[in-house]
Amino acid sequence: MQPLVEWHDGLSVGIQEIDEQHKVLVDLLNELYEAIREHHGREASVAILARLADYTRIHFTVEESLMRILGYPEYDEHKVHHEALIAQLHDFQQRVADGEAITFELLHFLRNWLTKHIQEGDTRYTEFFLSRGAQRNWQKKGWLDRFWSGIAG
Repeated sequence: MQPLVEWHDGLSVGIQEIDEQHKVLVDLLNELYEAIREHHGREASVAILARLADYTRIHFTVEESLMRILGYPEYDEHKVHHEALIAQLHDFQQRVADGEAITFELLHFLRNWLTKHIQEGDTRYTEFFLSRGAQRNWQKKGWLDRFWSGIAG
Protein backbone atom coordinates (compact mmCIF):
# COMPACT_ATOMS: atom_id res chain seq x y z
CA MET A 1 0.00 0.00 0.00
CA GLN A 2 1.33 3.40 -1.00
CA PRO A 3 1.26 5.93 1.87
CA LEU A 4 -0.23 9.37 1.37
CA VAL A 5 3.08 10.97 2.34
CA GLU A 6 6.47 9.31 2.12
CA TRP A 7 9.25 10.73 4.24
CA HIS A 8 12.16 11.93 2.10
CA ASP A 9 15.18 14.17 2.55
CA GLY A 10 13.24 17.12 1.11
CA LEU A 11 11.08 17.07 4.25
CA SER A 12 14.08 17.18 6.58
CA VAL A 13 14.88 20.48 8.25
CA GLY A 14 18.27 19.11 9.27
CA ILE A 15 17.60 19.05 13.02
CA GLN A 16 16.89 15.53 14.27
CA GLU A 17 14.51 16.49 17.09
CA ILE A 18 12.24 18.41 14.73
CA ASP A 19 12.54 15.84 11.95
CA GLU A 20 11.45 13.11 14.36
CA GLN A 21 8.38 15.15 15.30
CA HIS A 22 7.61 15.78 11.64
CA LYS A 23 7.85 12.04 11.02
CA VAL A 24 5.21 11.46 13.71
CA LEU A 25 2.93 13.93 11.91
CA VAL A 26 3.55 12.12 8.61
CA ASP A 27 2.82 8.77 10.29
CA LEU A 28 -0.44 10.05 11.75
CA LEU A 29 -1.52 11.46 8.41
CA ASN A 30 -0.73 8.13 6.75
CA GLU A 31 -2.63 6.30 9.50
CA LEU A 32 -5.67 8.50 8.82
CA TYR A 33 -5.33 7.86 5.09
CA GLU A 34 -5.19 4.11 5.66
CA ALA A 35 -8.22 4.21 7.97
CA ILE A 36 -10.25 6.05 5.32
CA ARG A 37 -9.03 3.90 2.46
CA GLU A 38 -9.55 0.64 4.32
CA HIS A 39 -12.98 1.70 5.67
CA HIS A 40 -12.03 1.29 9.33
CA GLY A 41 -15.05 3.33 10.30
CA ARG A 42 -15.88 6.85 11.27
CA GLU A 43 -14.96 6.41 14.94
CA ALA A 44 -11.43 5.25 14.09
CA SER A 45 -10.92 8.12 11.65
CA VAL A 46 -12.21 10.71 14.12
CA ALA A 47 -9.85 9.36 16.80
CA ILE A 48 -6.84 9.53 14.45
CA LEU A 49 -7.76 13.06 13.35
CA ALA A 50 -7.92 14.05 17.05
CA ARG A 51 -4.47 12.55 17.67
CA LEU A 52 -3.14 14.40 14.61
CA ALA A 53 -4.57 17.70 15.86
CA ASP A 54 -3.24 17.13 19.39
CA TYR A 55 0.25 16.20 18.22
CA THR A 56 0.29 19.16 15.83
CA ARG A 57 -0.39 21.47 18.77
CA ILE A 58 2.40 19.83 20.78
CA HIS A 59 4.82 20.10 17.87
CA PHE A 60 3.98 23.75 17.25
CA THR A 61 4.48 24.49 20.96
CA VAL A 62 7.96 22.93 20.81
CA GLU A 63 8.89 24.90 17.69
CA GLU A 64 7.57 28.16 19.12
CA SER A 65 9.40 27.57 22.41
CA LEU A 66 12.67 27.04 20.55
CA MET A 67 12.02 30.18 18.50
CA ARG A 68 11.47 32.26 21.64
CA ILE A 69 14.45 30.78 23.48
CA LEU A 70 16.78 31.26 20.50
CA GLY A 71 15.41 34.69 19.55
CA TYR A 72 14.19 33.75 16.08
CA PRO A 73 13.39 37.02 14.29
CA GLU A 74 10.47 35.55 12.29
CA TYR A 75 8.76 34.12 15.38
CA ASP A 76 5.61 36.28 15.17
CA GLU A 77 5.04 35.45 11.51
CA HIS A 78 5.62 31.73 12.08
CA LYS A 79 3.29 31.70 15.11
CA VAL A 80 0.51 33.31 13.04
CA HIS A 81 0.98 30.56 10.46
CA HIS A 82 0.77 27.91 13.20
CA GLU A 83 -2.40 29.48 14.57
CA ALA A 84 -3.99 29.46 11.11
CA LEU A 85 -3.15 25.77 10.64
CA ILE A 86 -4.54 24.89 14.08
CA ALA A 87 -7.72 26.82 13.25
CA GLN A 88 -8.07 24.87 9.99
CA LEU A 89 -7.58 21.57 11.81
CA HIS A 90 -10.15 22.61 14.42
CA ASP A 91 -12.56 23.55 11.63
CA PHE A 92 -12.12 20.11 10.05
CA GLN A 93 -12.65 18.42 13.40
CA GLN A 94 -15.84 20.43 13.93
CA ARG A 95 -17.15 19.63 10.46
CA VAL A 96 -16.50 15.93 11.05
CA ALA A 97 -18.16 16.15 14.47
CA ASP A 98 -21.17 17.70 12.72
CA GLY A 99 -21.43 14.64 10.48
CA GLU A 100 -19.28 15.48 7.47
CA ALA A 101 -17.20 12.59 6.16
CA ILE A 102 -13.41 12.71 6.13
CA THR A 103 -12.73 12.75 2.41
CA PHE A 104 -9.68 12.19 0.26
CA GLU A 105 -9.91 15.91 -0.53
CA LEU A 106 -9.38 16.67 3.16
CA LEU A 107 -6.49 14.22 3.33
CA HIS A 108 -4.80 15.81 0.33
CA PHE A 109 -5.30 19.24 1.88
CA LEU A 110 -3.66 18.01 5.11
CA ARG A 111 -0.80 16.47 3.13
CA ASN A 112 -0.25 19.71 1.24
CA TRP A 113 -0.29 21.97 4.30
CA LEU A 114 2.07 19.65 6.17
CA THR A 115 4.62 19.37 3.38
CA LYS A 116 4.34 23.06 2.49
CA HIS A 117 4.71 24.09 6.12
CA ILE A 118 7.85 21.98 6.51
CA GLN A 119 9.44 22.86 3.19
CA GLU A 120 8.60 26.56 3.10
CA GLY A 121 8.28 27.55 6.74
CA ASP A 122 10.28 25.25 8.94
CA THR A 123 13.36 24.97 6.74
CA ARG A 124 13.77 28.75 7.07
CA TYR A 125 14.71 28.52 10.75
CA THR A 126 17.26 25.70 10.49
CA GLU A 127 20.39 27.77 9.93
CA PHE A 128 19.31 30.32 12.53
CA PHE A 129 18.73 27.58 15.13
CA LEU A 130 22.09 25.98 14.33
CA SER A 131 23.86 29.36 14.57
CA ARG A 132 22.39 29.73 18.07
CA GLY A 133 23.72 26.36 19.29
CA ALA A 134 21.03 23.88 18.27
CA GLN A 135 22.49 20.50 17.35
CA ARG A 136 21.76 18.66 14.12
CA ASN A 137 21.68 15.31 15.92
CA TRP A 138 20.81 14.21 19.42
CA GLN A 139 23.86 14.29 21.62
CA LYS A 140 22.48 11.77 24.10
CA LYS A 141 20.09 8.91 23.82
CA GLY A 142 16.59 9.62 25.02
CA TRP A 143 15.39 8.00 28.23
CA LEU A 144 13.41 5.39 26.31
CA ASP A 145 16.46 4.30 24.31
CA ARG A 146 18.51 4.12 27.51
CA PHE A 147 15.73 2.15 29.18
CA TRP A 148 15.46 -0.41 26.36
CA SER A 149 19.24 -0.67 26.03
CA GLY A 150 19.47 -1.49 29.74
CA ILE A 151 16.87 -4.26 29.44
CA ALA A 152 18.31 -5.73 26.24
CA GLY A 153 21.92 -5.34 27.38
